[in-house]
Amino acid sequence: MRKKLVALDIDGTLLQYDGRLDDEVRDAVRAVADAGHHVVIATGRSILGAVSVIESLSLTDGFAVTSNGAVTARLHGTGWEIIDTVTFDAAPVLQVLKNSWPDAVVGVEEPGVGTKVSAPFPEDEIVGPTKVLPWEELGAEPTTRLTFRSPSGTAEDFVELVDRLGLHGVNYAVGYTAWLDINPEGVSKASALEQVRRELHIEPADTVAIGDHTNDLEMLRWAARGVAMGQAPDEVKAVADEVTLSIDEAGAAVILRQLV
Repeated sequence: MRKKLVALDIDGTLLQYDGRLDDEVRDAVRAVADAGHHVVIATGRSILGAVSVIESLSLTDGFAVTSNGAVTARLHGTGWEIIDTVTFDAAPVLQVLKNSWPDAVVGVEEPGVGTKVSAPFPEDEIVGPTKVLPWEELGAEPTTRLTFRSPSGTAEDFVELVDRLGLHGVNYAVGYTAWLDINPEGVSKASALEQVRRELHIEPADTVAIGDHTNDLEMLRWAARGVAMGQAPDEVKAVADEVTLSIDEAGAAVILRQLV
């Protein structure tokens, strides 16, 4: 059997929206890894936010692509190390975002360390240490990811906001809520996964990816077999090679079982 690179999003793909990992999905991921395929977590979460899921899946070697492709980590045993980061100057973006939404808060990622924030985020939305700083100090150093979040807005509000602000020189994705992730230009899960693929010497035809949202668009296009979750927006389904069942029906497990 030819080894495959199997890239898996976390939230809405492996995890339910309440953060629960179904046994059926966990067992399917383990079966793929035990069969010798390379399971690579590919998530918008920070590495600190992804570690608990990686541990739940008992993934002890290989790679994890985090922060929407801006941070790549190598797994070893029960630990991990960051092996690649791509950064950008967040100061111009912060200037554009300032005062653009009444109750918005900003988080500036420090990979493997924590997050600098303009004010506390809603509880449990950021994993790892946070440090509140004045807005002017948040962009003092280059970052891998900037997160803009409103407890009162909607995803539709933020799509309109991005159109109005006209962000340039960055890559961005709006989440299911009023959550905007901003990354370096040209950086995506796909760009990082391509580097991992070459490191693992996997043929392009032997790549599989499963995702559920707009930050997975490039990844699904990149994979030879790109699979959208059943609850994914239409624009995500449109770029996928196929659509599986929804997260409530363990759609990722359906595809993973086919690989073994």
